[in-house]
Amino acid sequence: MVKLVLSNEKMVTLSRGNKTITRSELDYQTNKAMYDFRGFKQAQHVVKEVKEVQQENVVELKPKKKKAKKKKDESIN
Repeated sequence: MVKLVLSNEKMVTLSRGNKTITRSELDYQTNKAMYDFRGFKQAQHVVKEVKEVQQENVVELKPKKKKAKKKKDESIN
């Protein structure tokens, strides 16, 4: 078996949730149905702008109350 290495091969970045993979464009076109079935889509290089939170609208939460652990009653045995 002979493997050919193409130096100027285009690469495609695929993403599914947090996972990103890089495959050749030829491999992607050949197995596109399988990548779609597994939930991989072509990654878009879009940077989302983060909105600044105003401190006036932030409500602080009350601390949680700690409950005491119940002791097992040994008189039942």
